[in-house]
This record gives sequence, structure tokens and C-alpha cells, in this order.
Amino acid sequence: MVKDWPHPTAPTLGDFVLYTLTEQDAYAINQRRTDGDRARASDAHNGVVIHSGNSVIPGDVFPALVVRVWESSFNSVNLHVFLDGIDTYWATSKSEGDEPGTWAWSRSPATVHVENLTVSPEH
Repeated sequence: MVKDWPHPTAPTLGDFVLYTLTEQDAYAINQRRTDGDRARASDAHNGVVIHSGNSVIPGDVFPALVVRVWESSFNSVNLHVFLDGIDTYWATSKSEGDEPGTWAWSRSPATVHVENLTVSPEH
């Protein structure tokens, strides 16, 4: 049985959350990956990091790290979204919610919250 864990009222730098992709996010990610596939096909070895991974669709949910908290807007953050591939996605000025383009707390703790001395449970 999965237990809902208590979360802070506001995100802080370094928290892990879940981000839901929008149609625009999915398009941008897939376009970068298509461009990466074309570049890889050219067999050029110039040190460029190529975006590569599985296709995404609007509504896909991925873990994300809070990299900036905007003090002027309650629960608005910038996120480093971890995709299913070697690349990531930078989602800026995102609010908490349950629709595409928003972030939500995970159902279980993914990090150690030093302030509360909470540790992720063993599986």
C-alpha cells in the first residue's frame, strides 16, 4: 500500500517533484531529439552533445528537480525535468497543480529533508 507523505507547504531548492508535459513541451523535446537523430546520422564527431531518448507525449509525467524558487509567486519554480533518455528539459516558472504544465508532489519522499530529518523509507 502506498502512503501519502506529508509535504512542505512550498517547494525549496533541491526538492524533487513530478512534472506533467504540455503539448508545447512534448513538441520541443521531440523536435530536439529528431534533430539529434539527424546529426547522429551525419556521423560527425565534433563533441556536440546530442539529445536522444524515447518519444514523449503531452500528459507524460517525469521526475523533476527544483532549481529555482520564485519568491514573488507562491509555488512558482524552475525545474530540471529528467526525461527517459540522455537529455533533460528546463521547465520555467511552473506552478503546482494537476494539469499539464504544472508540478505536483510525489506520493512518497524522494529526498532527505534535513530540516525535518525525514528519510525515505526502505523498500
